[in-house]
Amino acid sequence: MKFIGFRTLKTGIGAALAIIIAKELGLEYAASAGIITILSIQKTRKKSFKIALRRIGICILALTIAIILFGIFSYNEIIFGAFLLIFIPLAVKFNGEDSIVVSSVLVSHLLVEKSIELPLIWNELALMFVGVSVALILNFYMPNLEERIKEEQVFIENAIKEILLRMAEVMRGENICEEGDVVFTSLEDRLRAARKLSYINLNNNFIADESYYVKYMEMRMRQLAVLKDMREHFRDDFANYEQAIIMGNFTDKVASSIYEENSAEGLLSDLYKLRETYRNMELPKSREEFESRASLFQFLNDIEQFLKIKNEFIREIR
Repeated sequence: MKFIGFRTLKTGIGAALAIIIAKELGLEYAASAGIITILSIQKTRKKSFKIALRRIGICILALTIAIILFGIFSYNEIIFGAFLLIFIPLAVKFNGEDSIVVSSVLVSHLLVEKSIELPLIWNELALMFVGVSVALILNFYMPNLEERIKEEQVFIENAIKEILLRMAEVMRGENICEEGDVVFTSLEDRLRAARKLSYINLNNNFIADESYYVKYMEMRMRQLAVLKDMREHFRDDFANYEQAIIMGNFTDKVASSIYEENSAEGLLSDLYKLRETYRNMELPKSREEFESRASLFQFLNDIEQFLKIKNEFIREIR
C-alpha cells in the first residue's frame, strides 16, 4: 500500500512552488497561490485545463463585481455579503461553483486592504495565474496508463473465455453449474476499474485520439450484461438433450474466438445455421423438454446479441 499517492505528491510540491514563485514576484498574500494550486490539481489534463480557464474567468467576474460595489459604497462586511449575494448565483450560472471559494478569498483581500487600486487588482489576478499555472505544469505529466489498460484487456478476455468454457462444459455434462462464480464477480470488478482507467487515459490526451480503449471497455461492459442474461437462462438439465451438446460445442467456439480483433462475422453466420438446424429438429416430447429447449433457444439469442455487440464495435473502429 502506497503511503503517498502521485497526485498527493504533485499537490505538495505544487503548493510550495506556487508560494515561492508568488513571493519571488513580490505578490501580497502569496499563500493564496498555494491554495489555488491545491484546488486546481485534477486527475486528468483536460479537467485541469478546463478548471484553470474557468477559474480565471470566474476570478475576473468576482473582481469586477467587487470593484463596482466597493467603489460605489464602502469597504465593510455588509458590502462583502452583498458581493456574495450577487457573485455566487452568477458563478453557478456559468458553472463556476468550484471557483466560488477561491475568488471570494481573493476579493476578501480587497476588503482587508480597503483598496481597489490597480496594483492590488493585478496582485489578485497574478495570484490566480500563478496558482493555476503551476497546477497545469505539474498536471502536464501523467503516468502512462496504456500498458495497464492492455493488461486489463488480457484479463477481461481470459475471464470471459473461462466463463463461456465453463458454460459449454456444463451443457455437455462435463461439469456442474456454479452459481455466483468467482470468475464472474472478478470480471465485473476488473472491467469497471478498467473502464475508469480508459476514461482517465482519454482525458489525459489533448491531441491523440485515445477513444479506442473507452469504446472497447464499453463494448465489454455491454457483453457483460449479456453474460448475466445468459446465466439467467442457464439450466442444469441442458445436458439431457442433444441440442445442448451442439450448443456447448458452439459456445466453445465462441470462447476460443473472444480475442480483441475478431469481428465475430463468421461466428454469426454459424449461429444462423445453428438456429435453422434447431428449427428442423424433432419437437419436444414433454413439458420438461419444452421448457429446457426454450431456455436453450433463449441462450442462443443471448449469444447472438453477445456477438453482435462485438461486431458493431469492430465496424465502429474501422
